[in-house]
Amino acid sequence: MARTDDDSWDITESVGATALGVAAARAAESRSDKPLFDDPCAQIFVDAAVARGWSSPFTAADPGPAQATRIRMVSAYAAARTKWFDEFFASAGADGIHQVVILAAGLDARAWRLPWPDGTVVFEIDQPKVLAFKEETLAAHGIQPVARHVAVPVDLRQDWPEALRQNGFDPTQPTAWLAEGLLPYLPAEAQDLLFERLHELSAPGSRAAVEGFGTDYFSDENQRIRKARMDAIREEAAKAGQQVTDVSELFYIEPREDVADWLTRHGWQTTVETSAEVTARYKPELAAEMLDIGSEFVDGKLA
Repeated sequence: MARTDDDSWDITESVGATALGVAAARAAESRSDKPLFDDPCAQIFVDAAVARGWSSPFTAADPGPAQATRIRMVSAYAAARTKWFDEFFASAGADGIHQVVILAAGLDARAWRLPWPDGTVVFEIDQPKVLAFKEETLAAHGIQPVARHVAVPVDLRQDWPEALRQNGFDPTQPTAWLAEGLLPYLPAEAQDLLFERLHELSAPGSRAAVEGFGTDYFSDENQRIRKARMDAIREEAAKAGQQVTDVSELFYIEPREDVADWLTRHGWQTTVETSAEVTARYKPELAAEMLDIGSEFVDGKLA
């Protein structure tokens, strides 16, 4: 699972498979008694990947208590995160923003499932194989996007701004940007470059919604706690003849600037909610169990 500077992946490999894990969590939430949202595409993606031989981490047979707790907490966090960003886009649409860019889109299905205002265009940037899997899977089921959807198959470590422009992006119009489940997979330097490019492409009135991971998240103490938890889960799973993947092995564990601080320095007005605050609001029944993983949800607006 080691990362390299020029690595790439299909949907069932490396970083691509993390999108499937999130899709499985969204599918589970959609089936729940009181779902925060309805994502009918999520199960379709999971089924298509299983047909390719992928195994969902959310369907382990007879998981032990540590693994069961992990599945429940990861599912709740993914559901709360999805809802927070759904509401961001509703707010951006109410602000009159009709141009959307989803960075590292993975299996995000918002272009197909949200009630977008007329005239909205949704650009999705990700690895070519990931976007191809998504489009081919949805097309096979006859599912059409609600907004105008434009796939931009390019690695975020390449010249994605030029690829975006070539596909019709208009930097003179305000944009609603999304960076969800992305930043830990980038080195700190690449994260800075990502936001520099985002800022350069943003007209006044643009907004950015970001799942941020700052200094505290990547601290030695926080990583020690994460590793201890995962070691216990893996040991429990091994006794049952199962393997558990730790997605943090795909992360670049290094200090980086807080997202809200970066945006504020560059003229964006920001509001921030912690992961604990977001999960407590959307999943109050699990508030006593939820662990604060140290992420933040940042809503920025360029004056």
